[in-house]
Order: sequence, then structure tokens, then C-alpha cells
Amino acid sequence: MTATATGPLSSAAHDAYTAGLAPVLTARDVSIEYEVDPPVQAVKDVSLTLHRGEILGLAGESGCGKTTLAYGLDRLLKPPAILRSGEVTFHDASGVDIDVVGLRGDALRAFRWDKVSMVFQGAMNSLNPVISVRKQLGDVLTTHRPQMGRKERDARSAELLELVGVDPARLDSFAHELSGGMRQRVMIAMALALGPQVMIMDEPTTALDVVVQRGILREIMRLRERFDFAVVFITHDLPLLLEISDRIAVMREGEIVEIDTAESIYSRAQHPYTRQLLASFPSLTGDRGSFVRTGAEQEGAS
Repeated sequence: MTATATGPLSSAAHDAYTAGLAPVLTARDVSIEYEVDPPVQAVKDVSLTLHRGEILGLAGESGCGKTTLAYGLDRLLKPPAILRSGEVTFHDASGVDIDVVGLRGDALRAFRWDKVSMVFQGAMNSLNPVISVRKQLGDVLTTHRPQMGRKERDARSAELLELVGVDPARLDSFAHELSGGMRQRVMIAMALALGPQVMIMDEPTTALDVVVQRGILREIMRLRERFDFAVVFITHDLPLLLEISDRIAVMREGEIVEIDTAESIYSRAQHPYTRQLLASFPSLTGDRGSFVRTGAEQEGAS
């Protein structure tokens, strides 16, 4: 097990896993503040590397800074939030490094959705209620792929719906005509539209029942395997992350306190807060937390 005076707890298994992997997005000493009275430092000197093709889970309780950090990585912060310091670098597949913090105007608009896309928290309710699915998917393509004609846009939109398991006949549907799971799948299709290299998913299965949630998660895993994009998956549901993530970063009060492989987090969590998260989900058949560890293991970890 390893730890540094200034960084999150980690392990030798984590170092071995990341050795030789190609980074796709690197954040260095990112600090984000809400300019209110008094000011709130929501993200404190966070450094994080996302590797090409991996699923990185970002876990922590509500208000710990997960979504704020994600918005900072994609330059989506709005007042009163402000990026006070830090660097964010996107390592494009072409071999070019992009200074995300330095992007402005058209360059920033071209970067979003094309290089890094996002499925927002509450995505099930993010579709515009007064225009069709066809129009909303078409808007993305018209803005970022202006050379595409109408037939090409329609064909691409139909292809995207098929990719996420929605009947292309739904292109002319409006949001209120779709179930919650279908709306969520349409949002994922929209995030996939431009073939991004990174997809940030902010609690994409919130408000869905467990059966639909399972279907959405399987779809995400399948699409990741097919297109090899990296995923930052944000949720407070640590057991879910244990199932789908390659690595997990645990946030508390604006800081990443532990980052490790999912297997190491599951069996050898080091930080007391991580262990509290693991123990906070009730078991259907035994003592609290027993679905993660036996009672003896919990005593040994404390």
C-alpha cells in the first residue's frame, strides 16, 4: 500500500495497472471555487489521469465536488463557479495535446461533444420537450459536422438510436412519448454522435428502476468495448462502480482521498471514508455491509 503526504491513498496494484497505459485526459492541481459569500472551495487541488479506453469511477457523497470537477474538466462551469487554478490537458488520438483551460470561443465549442461529451445529471429530463428526437440529434450534427447533408444526418441519427437499442422509428417522437429508459438512451446516443474519445456520465441511471438501470449499464459497457472511448462515471453508488469500473477515485470535501483499482477498493480499501462508503449499503441477507465484506474482514480493516 502506498500513500503520499499530498496525494490520495493508492496501492502497488494501482501503479502496476496504470503502467504503460496511454493517458487521454490529465488534470493537474485543479481548484474550483463558488464565488458566494463566503466563498466555497468545491474542488481542492485535484490531480487525475484518465487513460484511453478505461472506465474511471468517481464516487462520493452528495456535495463532495464530483459534478463540479466534471464540469471543470469539460469547461462547462458557469458563474458563480470559477476555475481558480490548475491545468487540464486532452491527449488527442492524433498525437496533439490540447490545453483545455486555454480554449476560447469557436475552439472551445469545437472541443465539446467532439472530443469530450457529457451525459448530464438528470439526463432523463434533459431532452427539449418541444422538438423531436430527430431535430435534437440533427442539431448536434449540423453544428459540428456542417458538411453533412440532411439525408446523411438522418441516417446517422437512425444509426445512433440503433446503437443504444432504440427503434429508429422513434426519431419523430417527442420526449413525453418516450419512457425514462428510452430518454436516457437517446441522451447517450447524443453524447456518442461525434465519436468522442471521452464520455463523462454524471449519474446516468438516476431515477431509473433497477431493471432499466441494468440495461443502461450493459449498453454503456458494450459501447465502450466497441468504440474504445474512456468513461468518467460519477455516482454516490460505490457498489455499482465496483461492478463496472477499472479504477475508482473516492472524493470527500473537494479532494480525492483514495484512488485504486476496483478490485483493490473492494478488498483492501485504505481510507476510513472509503470503508464507510462500502459499509453504508445494507445487505438483503445479512449484516450491514456484508455484501462487500464479512464481519471479520471489517474488523481487520478498522
